[in-house]
Amino acid sequence: MQAETRATLSKVPAITLGFWLIKILATTLGETAGDTLSMTMNLGYLASTAIFALLLLVLVWRQVAATAYRPYLYWATIIASTTAGTTMADFATRSLGIGYAGGSALLLAAVLLSLASWRLTLGSISAAHVADARTEIFYWVTITFSQTLGTALGDWTADSAGMGYGGAAILFASGLALLLTAYWLTSISRIALFWAAFILTRPLGAAVGDFLDKPLDHGGLAFSRPLASAVLGAAILALVVLSRWRADDYSREI
Repeated sequence: MQAETRATLSKVPAITLGFWLIKILATTLGETAGDTLSMTMNLGYLASTAIFALLLLVLVWRQVAATAYRPYLYWATIIASTTAGTTMADFATRSLGIGYAGGSALLLAAVLLSLASWRLTLGSISAAHVADARTEIFYWVTITFSQTLGTALGDWTADSAGMGYGGAAILFASGLALLLTAYWLTSISRIALFWAAFILTRPLGAAVGDFLDKPLDHGGLAFSRPLASAVLGAAILALVVLSRWRADDYSREI
């Protein structure tokens, strides 16, 4: 009964295969949608960051005010965090001129500081049960920093390290495979593995997103950014609807 009550109160989805599939698609969408505003529509990194940051603040406010898990609201907030992360990382590494290495180091410090503050304040950084306002604020701050860090890492690996978008995608997918292996074969903290995986899905999405929409002479497939974003958004919506249908079906059975 206590476990059921905790699950009911939690305002985040269960960490399942479906969660990770939607998360990877959302991070890929964040890259293509962020580039659509900053590059295709030529709004620039700063203006695009302001737009996405405002949207993120509104959605986080709605998420914190909600009394239960709302799938569409939750995943809309995740997408807003990853699009804001895309333009914030690009602004920091390119417009401010601190480079990928400097941007990645700064953002990694921000993620670690957020997690440390969360742990010291509330005693746990578990993402399995997020219900009260303080926990949720730490949750979304950490997520936004991790999304921004992931963008910088993805661009750094693909561009500066010379691996290209395909090579970077393979590298980060391999990293996720290693984390999955550690999950099954070791007793490493599940919380640590979750946050490591959460961070790594973002550069994977960044590399895949860039591979889809960058020009052919830059190693991409030159797909339309708005079209790629629309297709990714439709796939995310379909998976969220499917996850809701399965959850409703399961609740009827029990």
